Amino acid sequence: MIFTDWETGNLIPQDDTTPIVHGSKTVSDLGPYWHSYQADDVNTHNAPANQIVYQTQSWFCRPDGTTGAVLWASTTLFPGDVNGEFFMTRGHFHTQPTHGELIIVAKGKGLLLLADRLGNQSSVDLAPGVTYYIDGSLAHRTINTGTEPLIFWCSWPADCGHDYESIESGTVFQPVLKSSHKA
Repeated sequence: MIFTDWETGNLIPQDDTTPIVHGSKTVSDLGPYWHSYQADDVNTHNAPANQIVYQTQSWFCRPDGTTGAVLWASTTLFPGDVNGEFFMTRGHFHTQPTHGELIIVAKGKGLLLLADRLGNQSSVDLAPGVTYYIDGSLAHRTINTGTEPLIFWCSWPADCGHDYESIESGTVFQPVLKSSHKA
């Protein structure tokens, strides 16, 4: 069992046998996902390469890939940009397109980008209280368009599978730029 702190996004184990897996991604970790980033040229971006873009906390109540299991995680996506492109998560497709995902927003504001494999893209505005079901056939990426951390939770079937490689090509999502975004 865990305790979900709705205010901070922290997942807190309630016993010694419940591991919480912590992760983070930096500007350079997301290098292939930015539309204007070149890791070997510090003059091509305005954010330090080691700046944390987002942090995750995941509760794997059953091993990843277990049929019938449901997993739970929080993400804190910080405000910021790389050359005017808002901070974002990597985004992914599910390898099992019949397996969707649920997102619940606690704090901040942003966008949930959705795209099919033909490149058709749409978005959903994110704000505290928004709960959205993501169809398993759609790629999804979260963008922080605000000035404070965007904190949200996700729940997904453990056997949905994740395809990050298709997103890394840079052709699935169009960048969301500060200059063209309406606040």
